[in-house]
Amino acid sequence: MAGSVEQRSDKLDRSVIITGLVIVSGMIMVVLDTTIVNVALDSLSRELDSSLSTTQWVVTGYLLAVALVIPLTGWAMDRFGSKSTWITAVTLFVVGSALCATAWSIESLIAFRILQGLGGGMLLPAGQAIITRAAGPDRLGRAMVILGVPMLLGPVLGPVIGGLLVEYSSWHWIFLVNVPVGIVAVCLAAWKLPRGDTAPDRDHLDLLGLAVLSGSLVCLLYGLSRASSHGGFSEWGVLGWLIGGAAGLALYTLHSLRKGRDSIVDVRLLKNRVFAAGTISVFLVAIGLFGGMLLLPLYYQTVRGEGALDAGLLLAPQGLGAVVAMVIGGRITDRIGAGYVVPVGVVLAMIGTYPFTQVDTDSSYVWLSIALFVRGMGLGSVMMPTISAAYSQLSKDAVTRAAPTLSAIQQVGASLGSALLVTALTQHLTHELTTKDIPAAGGGTDQLGSIPPEAMPVVGPLLADSFGYAFWVAFGLTAVIFLPALFLPRHRSGDRDAAPAPAPGM
Repeated sequence: MAGSVEQRSDKLDRSVIITGLVIVSGMIMVVLDTTIVNVALDSLSRELDSSLSTTQWVVTGYLLAVALVIPLTGWAMDRFGSKSTWITAVTLFVVGSALCATAWSIESLIAFRILQGLGGGMLLPAGQAIITRAAGPDRLGRAMVILGVPMLLGPVLGPVIGGLLVEYSSWHWIFLVNVPVGIVAVCLAAWKLPRGDTAPDRDHLDLLGLAVLSGSLVCLLYGLSRASSHGGFSEWGVLGWLIGGAAGLALYTLHSLRKGRDSIVDVRLLKNRVFAAGTISVFLVAIGLFGGMLLLPLYYQTVRGEGALDAGLLLAPQGLGAVVAMVIGGRITDRIGAGYVVPVGVVLAMIGTYPFTQVDTDSSYVWLSIALFVRGMGLGSVMMPTISAAYSQLSKDAVTRAAPTLSAIQQVGASLGSALLVTALTQHLTHELTTKDIPAAGGGTDQLGSIPPEAMPVVGPLLADSFGYAFWVAFGLTAVIFLPALFLPRHRSGDRDAAPAPAPGM
């Protein structure tokens, strides 16, 4: 018996691998789509005769739709089953993609992107829950590696694919490319995904909780989006949304504590120390590491003058490093626990980030590529072990209720990290320009896009210094991940073979 358990823990079952690959087939198009659309915003603005600020709603509308639907995902999986929920989400995304390709105006494109976001927002929490249930706690680290591939490679491959599509075809193809991939994903899910259990006691939908929680997430993400575009948190147009979102989350917490298991997302799950530590870790990882991923293509494109395609290729070493670390780190996490793996990953991420704090207008691409490979190893050693640790001590019926919590915290953390780093970058640049008596135009990401090429010989060194400053902020935010990592689970190799993990007390 002991030998069979050991064998089970040393190797993923074929069914788990197949389930993971089916999930990846759906998630890859969603993760790639986000970065591909970002690359194509200028083209969309020109082709649809719209201002860039209006075209930005192609991204913002999608993001807000994601926020609306994330809290609903856990209830839908419990009520209708994980397989039905997954197929519905992929279908919504594919239909939205096809409609986006037929858009005749910027308004119609934004509307279809919202439909696309309603499907895309359900895929991350549903994918995490399905893989977690299939793998079980003993093999969760290795199973999450499968899920981590699209999450970490998407921001690298997206600009490359987006650059190719924009340069050599029309903008319609940035959406049409999702359709065949999505059809394959739906067919694979219908064929191979297990149906999944339903929970009869979850028939009733917590409409009040859904409205409050979804509305709060929309307020937070919209406020953070405005903070990024305006380069700061001081305007009431930003603060009002953030305060409203925070107040809404406080009200929802009180509602959930009163309603308990029947609430749309049960906050009492955070009484589990490991889940709480994992949730905080995921939040800080999203702030420090995924927020920092926004700066990298911006540096290559604004300071070094590279196009989207070349900038994407220059980011490839980070994706390669992440894959290497995930393959190794998943197995190690299952053997000794995320509490040992994540701190090592944080150190690697900090080592890989440090060279970018020293960048200038002619930093060696070879040196930066080596740094990106190391940073990618840090990403791969931190993100997926942290997520797997958060789920590791939850019962199967609690997983579907926990998945929306982690997905929402990831989304808010990544948006907060992006806003903080863009604010640090643009405010430092404004200060540098003012010191040199150079007028500063706009703020946030709009300011970076308004620098004329002829001004770069003067502004370029100042911009490079500002990127270095922003990367110092990213370096510090990454270091903070050490704190919750201290509370992640640790165990000796073989501990799980000797006895099952205790169920969390709730």
